[in-house]
Amino acid sequence: MINHPASRAPGAFVHPALFYQGDVEYLDGVGGFVRAALTADEPVLVAVPGPRLDALRESLGVGAAEVTWTDMTQLGRNPGRILAALHDFADRYPDRPARIVGEPVWPGRSRAEVVEATRHEALINTAFAGRRATILCPYDVLGLSAAVVSDARRTHPTVLAQGKALPSPEYADAPSVCADCDLPLPEPEPGPEGVAFRLAYTHGELGEVREYAEDWARGTALSAARRGDLVLAVSEAAANSLAHGGGRGSLRMWSTGGTEVGAGAGVVAEIRDEGRLADPLAGRRRPTLTSANGGRGLWMIHQLCDLVEIRASDGGLTLRLHMATP
Repeated sequence: MINHPASRAPGAFVHPALFYQGDVEYLDGVGGFVRAALTADEPVLVAVPGPRLDALRESLGVGAAEVTWTDMTQLGRNPGRILAALHDFADRYPDRPARIVGEPVWPGRSRAEVVEATRHEALINTAFAGRRATILCPYDVLGLSAAVVSDARRTHPTVLAQGKALPSPEYADAPSVCADCDLPLPEPEPGPEGVAFRLAYTHGELGEVREYAEDWARGTALSAARRGDLVLAVSEAAANSLAHGGGRGSLRMWSTGGTEVGAGAGVVAEIRDEGRLADPLAGRRRPTLTSANGGRGLWMIHQLCDLVEIRASDGGLTLRLHMATP
């Protein structure tokens, strides 16, 4: 049984990684964390991949009824959506410390998804700083690559493994981890529809961007509803370019054969401009009536797309918006 230091840190945010090997260690570590929270009468959210949910429910017995359960393969398919959901849960209990299990990386995730999940893990430390909450993140060290486990040591101040809780000497602040996530995006490999030529746009041409995206998307396997979602996401990204990205940008689109969004085929739209992401949490927090336009646009993009890759560089900002096809 792991002795969870998180349960004895009132008034502070705690973000440990649980490195587990096999089902027994998983149920011991995660189950023990949840039981400790229930004993302390603290609200608990468990967001883990679907197959893990049933095993945890069974291990908790009658206590499972007191837990909020979420399938992370649905909530976190786009890692950019996770943080807002965790915030929403914690905000329901302003007078009580929330306890959350979040497993954003699991075997089978694509490399693109893992990079954005790593960015999410780093940004948790910024978003929850000063809050009375604990977010435990399990990592399957037998099923994940050594690189993923190494990144988890950089995004979590504490590591729990083999019954011990130790500070992580590799822990790095969010700006450092996010900078390392800004790896150059690979050039696309053309799918059946090829790679659409780069469409440049500026003020007064947002309608042309929408029309271009809609015309191109009609030739893909996206349903009519998902084509509409894609066009809306592209429109929001282009509008951000005009408002915050130097007043101009470019768009290109292509289909993939199944390597960029999980194991399925998909459609990608890439928007480039000269902007800067001044707030790394933009789009990852639910917008309010006073939120900046860019925050609302990015929020909508994250809700519409199956994956959003963000790259900041000296030359500007790149968004790759992914949608899976049947």
